Amino acid sequence: MSSLHKSRIADFHDVLKEPTIALEKLRELSFSGIPCEGGLRCLCWKILLNYLPLERASWTSILAKQRELYSQFLREMIIQPGIAKANMGVSREDVTFEDHPLNPSPDSRWNTYFKDNEVLLQIDKDVRRLCPDISFFQRATEYPCLLILDPQNEFETLRKRVEQTTLKSQTVARNRSGVTNMSSPHKNSAPSSLNEYEVLPNGCEAHWEVVERILFIYAKLNPGIAYVQGMNEIVGPLYYTFATDPNSEWKEHAEADTFFCFTNLMAEIRDNFIKSLDDSQCGITYKMEKVYSTLKDKDMELYLKLQEQNIKPQFFAFRWLTLLLSQEFLLPDVIRIWDSLFADDNRFDFLLLVCCAMLILIREQLLEGDFTINMRLLQDYPITDVCQILQKAKELQDSK
Repeated sequence: MSSLHKSRIADFHDVLKEPTIALEKLRELSFSGIPCEGGLRCLCWKILLNYLPLERASWTSILAKQRELYSQFLREMIIQPGIAKANMGVSREDVTFEDHPLNPSPDSRWNTYFKDNEVLLQIDKDVRRLCPDISFFQRATEYPCLLILDPQNEFETLRKRVEQTTLKSQTVARNRSGVTNMSSPHKNSAPSSLNEYEVLPNGCEAHWEVVERILFIYAKLNPGIAYVQGMNEIVGPLYYTFATDPNSEWKEHAEADTFFCFTNLMAEIRDNFIKSLDDSQCGITYKMEKVYSTLKDKDMELYLKLQEQNIKPQFFAFRWLTLLLSQEFLLPDVIRIWDSLFADDNRFDFLLLVCCAMLILIREQLLEGDFTINMRLLQDYPITDVCQILQKAKELQDSK
């Protein structure tokens, strides 16, 4: 470890040991990258995402309160409905003239159950394939949820719901428009990818199952948006960071902490996932156009080239912005980018500058390329040095 890196770690410790955290100082340090040693990144993210307050003295009580609240969510939205489902049909009273499996009423227990299953199937499909370049999400967690896995609890878990659903022979795809498509599984994954779908034995659960639970609870608590494909790519890096915390006491509660940090983050970016807001000033279309307007201001020649080739920002910037670049780089690089995004008090304005910087850094290739070559460059971004990208974005920010 270099003396410079040791000095940076010491600077973080100096800020974090104060009774009241100096937020601006923490932002300044975090913007240049947060060391992973000693769980510093996990702690800083929780502060920067407004999960932990600036007053250190209140951390213990707030964490205990929030983690108990999450346990209550599990009881109310997974365990109790699971017990009810396990008992449904056991007695004649469960299938009545007023409530039965074909009842379309929004108040019907059966109708709610089937609608939840549709959301759950989409989540399940997405989380099993999370970060395929690493094996982490397929491995067993050291801290499986005891509330869920307690053998004394006889209820239908999310795992059983997926296995037993009548739709399990089909793949359900819900796009961002809210349209549900069904297709034969034979048209999807090749046999070589079937290992992604292996489920661990009873008593164990994989990290992807934890992420599935987080997303399902979020969907239940936020019915207006529920789950939209791509949210799994937002929660994945958060959970990975918290679940690899070297502090075992904090790592044990990675699920609850991830849920609340994800909820806070989604409060800032959820408009990107709501199609009806696309053309509003808070919608994704406005933000994509802002990338191009910024490019026009910073590099007119490149802007005109993309316009000439009719390369619209929707072709690449939609994914860049909506998923916070989580699909453009390897997970460690995504986490480094997020250090800077979370640290900037106008974090998603900075994201627009990062996207603009990505374009400018490959300007020579874009100026020389035709439509096909340029689309390939933008959809499979060639630069892997994220520090170079962040430095360029900071230059653009400072030149305003």
